[in-house]
Amino acid sequence: MKRLGLWLVACCVWGAEPDWATLERRALELLQQYVAIESVNPPADTRATAAFLKAELDKHAIPTRLHPSGPTGQTNLTARVKGRYSSKKPLLLLNHMDVVPVDRKAWKTDPFRPVVRDGHLLGRGALDMKSIGIQHLMALIALRKTGTVPARDIVMLSTADEETGGDLGIRWMMEKHYRDIDAEYVLDEGGFGTREILAAGKLVFGIMVAEKQTLWVRLRATGTAGHGSQPMPDNANMVLLAALRRAMELPPAKPHPLVAEMTRAMGAPLAKNRYTLAIQGNTVSLTSLRSGVGNPVKVNVIPSAAEATLDCRLLPGEDVKQFLEAMRARINDPRVTLEVVNTPEDAGVSSSRTPLFDALRRALVKHHPGAVVTPMLVPHGTDSGNLRRRGVIAYGFTPMVLDLATNNSAHSDAEAVPVAEFLKGVRILFDVLRSEF
Repeated sequence: MKRLGLWLVACCVWGAEPDWATLERRALELLQQYVAIESVNPPADTRATAAFLKAELDKHAIPTRLHPSGPTGQTNLTARVKGRYSSKKPLLLLNHMDVVPVDRKAWKTDPFRPVVRDGHLLGRGALDMKSIGIQHLMALIALRKTGTVPARDIVMLSTADEETGGDLGIRWMMEKHYRDIDAEYVLDEGGFGTREILAAGKLVFGIMVAEKQTLWVRLRATGTAGHGSQPMPDNANMVLLAALRRAMELPPAKPHPLVAEMTRAMGAPLAKNRYTLAIQGNTVSLTSLRSGVGNPVKVNVIPSAAEATLDCRLLPGEDVKQFLEAMRARINDPRVTLEVVNTPEDAGVSSSRTPLFDALRRALVKHHPGAVVTPMLVPHGTDSGNLRRRGVIAYGFTPMVLDLATNNSAHSDAEAVPVAEFLKGVRILFDVLRSEF
């Protein structure tokens, strides 16, 4: 009788394996429907996406709440599956519903009529990050369908405006509804599996434990306006170009300890590509140039001012003030001003020595025997950086193997996600959620 009781408890805790064929078919259907909703930011009107996710969660009796946060339809969603131990703070599954704008003329397919071609689902948001949102959703549904009770509460948070900084998304939820999302751990975007991006010819899963600081600056150069037929030495455009060259001449950065840990874990040097170069030091990208007189611009008029914006990404621990002082010193021109558009807050590095990180490793190796699993630094920012600054242990976990072209397709006019990896990722995440951590 005692053995029967233990067996019943185990069944309640772990449940059975889902009907994967049915669940995966539904996952792909939902992803296609989700990508088809035009939740472009701006304006980040996520009422339709939040209602879409809520309707599916409601079907499986998973409690949800909608959190309207802005004047143009910004809406956040939370869902919760109760765990066995109320003494443990939740695991937060964090995803965002908004997507970046599209240039429809540049797309070969309709970005909001997702299609599957050559094993990939194409559409805006397919990779960033509606596929992960559906993986989160389906893993919760799999828990429900199998009667699996996780060790701790699992909370899913789908935010409204990650793509413009999160003021009406994660930041708003932290300010207004932190009790609904107060967690010990968070799983967000960032990190991935790859056979080529991190180490050539070796399957490596990077789990993001830190991200670079985002610093945006604007340079403005002034000069003498005049007729284009008479070149002059203080042409504002030429002053700006010279300043930009100096501003972007960065000194070599000191190797970050996290990158050194990655190479040790892989047992191989980092592959050489734009992604790995970006995580090895500070970077500066020229993102806009603006000058000229008139609309359309008069070709024969030299303007009195010219502007440019720079997207600077700094390693964790880098001193922002010193970085800016060094940039100003390199420019060294009174005709050029440097304006800080945003000042980053360093989120630091989350420890990888945790029970959850071990659970992530076990689930990945179960489905990808022989894979190397390592903590990693990513070159971009995520919503979870806000939570990491508050002391939450935050990981970027994308349970999919991506090649360089697919990984780089986010925000592009050919954004895509590999269908087989998307579906396998649901199984991997389900194994994580039913683990003990």
